Amino acid sequence: MAVVTADMVAELSATGASCRLDETATPRFSVGDHIVVRNINPPGHTRMPRYVRGKRGVVQRDHGVFIFPDTNAHAQGEKPQHVYSVRFTPSELWGGDASDRDSIYIDMWDDYMDLQG
Repeated sequence: MAVVTADMVAELSATGASCRLDETATPRFSVGDHIVVRNINPPGHTRMPRYVRGKRGVVQRDHGVFIFPDTNAHAQGEKPQHVYSVRFTPSELWGGDASDRDSIYIDMWDDYMDLQG
């Protein structure tokens, strides 16, 4: 596993240190798909915000294939998969008193979502 040292930070910050992969992986979702975020509580690292677990959204964009941070952070491999921009309404996330004039967009990996059934 690679270790980032203090003398590497400036270069990584300047270049962006992207986790995008030049690999093919079959996308599980398409733009317009209605999804539900899995209500899981994995031990250790995850990039899935708690406030979206179990919530419904709509896929707006496929960003391409990236390293899955949940496995990579625990030295369990890169597990390449698609990342999507998913739109949520404020009322879906925070209840009926929230205004639906706006939208919240959250980037989500394949493993965080299922098709809404």
